[in-house]
Amino acid sequence: MPTQPSDLEIARAARKLPIAAVAHGLGIEPSGLVPYGHDKAKIHYRCLDQLDSRDDGHLILVTAISPTPAGEGKTTTTVGLGDALCKIGRKAMICLREPSLGPCFGMKGGAAGGGYAQVVPMTDINLHFTGDFHAIGAAHNLCSAVIDNHVHWDNTLDIDPRRVTWRRVMDMNDRALREITSGLGGPGNGVPRQTGFDITVASEIMAIFCLATNLEDLRDRIGRIVIGETRDRRPVTVEHLQVAGAMTALLRDAFQPNLVQTLENNPALMHGGPFANIAHGCNSVIATRTALKLADYVVTEAGFGADLGAEKFFDIKCRKAGLRPAAVVLVATTRALKMHGGVSRDDLERENCAALRKGCANLGRHIRNLGHFGVPLIVAINRFTTDTPAEHQVIQSCCEELGVDCVVADHWRNGGAGARELAGRVVERVDSRTAQFRTLYDDDMKLWDKTRHIARSLYGAEDIIADKKVRAQFAALEAAGYGRFPVCMAKTQYSFSTDPLLLGAPSGHDVPIREVRLAAGAEFVVVICGDIMTMPGLPRRPSSETIRVDADREIEGLF
Repeated sequence: MPTQPSDLEIARAARKLPIAAVAHGLGIEPSGLVPYGHDKAKIHYRCLDQLDSRDDGHLILVTAISPTPAGEGKTTTTVGLGDALCKIGRKAMICLREPSLGPCFGMKGGAAGGGYAQVVPMTDINLHFTGDFHAIGAAHNLCSAVIDNHVHWDNTLDIDPRRVTWRRVMDMNDRALREITSGLGGPGNGVPRQTGFDITVASEIMAIFCLATNLEDLRDRIGRIVIGETRDRRPVTVEHLQVAGAMTALLRDAFQPNLVQTLENNPALMHGGPFANIAHGCNSVIATRTALKLADYVVTEAGFGADLGAEKFFDIKCRKAGLRPAAVVLVATTRALKMHGGVSRDDLERENCAALRKGCANLGRHIRNLGHFGVPLIVAINRFTTDTPAEHQVIQSCCEELGVDCVVADHWRNGGAGARELAGRVVERVDSRTAQFRTLYDDDMKLWDKTRHIARSLYGAEDIIADKKVRAQFAALEAAGYGRFPVCMAKTQYSFSTDPLLLGAPSGHDVPIREVRLAAGAEFVVVICGDIMTMPGLPRRPSSETIRVDADREIEGLF
């Protein structure tokens, strides 16, 4: 069998349509676009305003088993399924998150799909794209600057520098900035205080950007952000600082969704990019709603495993935006399941049905977890070239025992044609209208109980544990009127526990809670568990060591 070209080679060979032609296929006229070159554009507000009267299409979520270094291919499957739906005659488009520079230069690499199921222009998407993340970082850090400036001058709000909770952000992994002291160097440089940096995708501005329904909602949510407390413990908001308008101005153009295309010239919206291990892991509501007005079938993804991305998609995004998903696709690979069954990364290409059967415990846990939400489920085996029929049979038998459809999809090698069967099964589920979507918990449940319910129902935990200080944080948030907010769990993506090395489907463990953060504008409470960091570090050998510009001025090494 001939060797398939690399993802980068495939992307460079793509025959892209002018983005105006892609938009025309959606009924968008040139006046409804803000072009960024020939192959990407933003959809202008004047076009978005005209879509409100249209009926919504059907929303399909793609999620995955717990991720491993072996790869699962959630984005690749989202792209392949979208292309396959178009190939069988359905009007479909996909909605994805934008990649962060942190993983691109860290250890994950690019995030535009793979093989013959990619979105293009791949290099642009992974590096800067249309500048949305820079705008989000600028808006966030404008607020940081205004806080310190206010304290430096007359501090009429009586902000207590010791109780400022608003940190700075940057779109890069940098562990040295997790904890810093700012304002050093004398009175002219401000008031010294301990603070730190988070990665931009963990910013509350990113969360608000992805949950707001329009510019007015965006501005109102920014105004409600709580940045700290006064000396007598009263909350201080962005509205008090009178900077919400300026922050919204920085985000005005970025808030318009980005239109690109797949290798098969089908439309894709890429907008926003919160991580699912430290944030809510979904693309923007405005992009999803726009897609639902433009297409009959919209395929979107939620980050990392279903215990994180899918749970937050259902319990935060769908709850807040009033979305009702019609079907879920759960992606698994033989390689990842073998890792969950105890096989080392170096030995994954060899057939090992016994380890695969053991690893299917992880798949089974995710299948049972997704049953809580009342949405029809299909398992997609993202086929690798080293897979064997016997291995596929193991996974299919596991799914059959649990009463779930399982389809082998070969979109990485064959594009949309390789996912035809998957697309057909998805259409059957959607058209049967059997979805009875529900969230995992009610708004009225206490914050502590919501957190415990997630840990017990989805993680297989015995209980959650926290010290007196953290329990007091929960109680204070309840007393302040935030008890109806959903919970956004910040936890390692690699395990149902808080130990990233504990693979498979562990049960009976405790989930330790280290910190609780209020996101009043985003309208959720972040519960930080175990050792998870909101500012990641680079690995020993970061991807940045292999990224370069070659003699033809082409960027190499992103994949």
